[in-house]
Amino acid sequence: MKSTIDNSSPTPRKGIRRYWSSFRQFFAQTPLLGWLFGLLLASILENLIGYSLARTIGLSKPPVLFGVDIALKTPHLLPSSLLYDLVIYIIPIVLVVRFLTPLANRLAAGLLRSPMWLSALVHMALLYATLYLWTNVNDYRALVSKLMMVSIIITLSLNVVNGYMGEFSCSHPGFIALGAYIASLVTVGLFVGGDFGFILLPKFLAPFVFPVALILGGAVAALGALLVAFPSFRTRGDYLAIISLAFMFIVKSLFENLEPLGGARGFGNQPNLATLPVVFIWTMLSIWIINNFVQSTMGKALNAVRDNELAADAMTVDTRKTKMVTFLFAAFWAGVAGGLFAHVIRYVNPGTFGLQKLAEVLAMVYFGGLNSVIGSIVGAVGYNLLSEMLRPLELLKWIIIPLLLILVMIFRPTGLIAFREFDLRKILQPKVSPKIEEVENVPPAS
Repeated sequence: MKSTIDNSSPTPRKGIRRYWSSFRQFFAQTPLLGWLFGLLLASILENLIGYSLARTIGLSKPPVLFGVDIALKTPHLLPSSLLYDLVIYIIPIVLVVRFLTPLANRLAAGLLRSPMWLSALVHMALLYATLYLWTNVNDYRALVSKLMMVSIIITLSLNVVNGYMGEFSCSHPGFIALGAYIASLVTVGLFVGGDFGFILLPKFLAPFVFPVALILGGAVAALGALLVAFPSFRTRGDYLAIISLAFMFIVKSLFENLEPLGGARGFGNQPNLATLPVVFIWTMLSIWIINNFVQSTMGKALNAVRDNELAADAMTVDTRKTKMVTFLFAAFWAGVAGGLFAHVIRYVNPGTFGLQKLAEVLAMVYFGGLNSVIGSIVGAVGYNLLSEMLRPLELLKWIIIPLLLILVMIFRPTGLIAFREFDLRKILQPKVSPKIEEVENVPPAS
């Protein structure tokens, strides 16, 4: 005798899937503009009542990075940190998403009817306003944000080689060092003096000369890349990894023994030119240029070289020229990032550009995802935030982070967001309310 099952009664799995579908629909209706409004409101609210709320609930000051650092140092303050995040961040953002989604969709649709550059500028202005207000709470947030944006440029540039071109380069710390020292040499020599003699230019010209110093640092890094590219791209195989690793050690040893630039002691006294708006502009510029590069004809040639170099060569793709141009392009942006890094920290040391820096850069690239501009941004932001949040754990942090990276490599071998194009129009467009699909009952097995 067959037993009958009442399929009309909800099962736990069916209920979970229905709630998850509702949850996804709730947030999928909100365009990027709506999320930026929510983040902006949360940042304004924190500037207005952040300190008073923190003291009221037992905190000495607003949490630096969403309270994770406070919870790790003093676990008994975890409820207070969660309450702060709930009042300042979660509730305002959810309210904006709930009530302003129709308005945000109308505004997004209106912006899309205008030129794309105007829509992008509006979104970037809202993003910068949010970032400015969030970092205005304390200087540590500003430092973390600037280093995070510099990491985005570095990760994007390395992903061009290791992801889009399919090679494995270890020379990026050397390129970053060249850009950092050359840009520092220009700005310190012209506007600070010190061991180089008298100040040559008035300091009010420094913001105008700084972009030239960054471009010069990137150009020198690209010239250094020629030393790696010429011998490496004449052959196939793993020679690039070996030669680029040797190049990194050569550059590090060069600056350790170059006494006019401080030698092993390091080189300091850089002027405070890498302000938040300057780093933000260079980061947005790098995302735009690198994204256009990988989506251009050269980018398509890179994908062909990565997939099958012999087939690409047979299809009239100049594989050696493509590799050379791409490698120099990536080195240029690594040099620019190095110049920004030196002026954010206002000090550079040759020891910074060794194996640990190489490991960090590779971790950000492979954590975020290969062959993806969005993946590089996610990898750089995620790795930097995670590293700063776990800083109170000291040495234990360097056990947790590698374990997390190992888990990512096991379950997502290509990274969190891999092989996904950065389509600005799709990101900025209004969201159409999706219909919730009813979960169909699965008939019982006979």
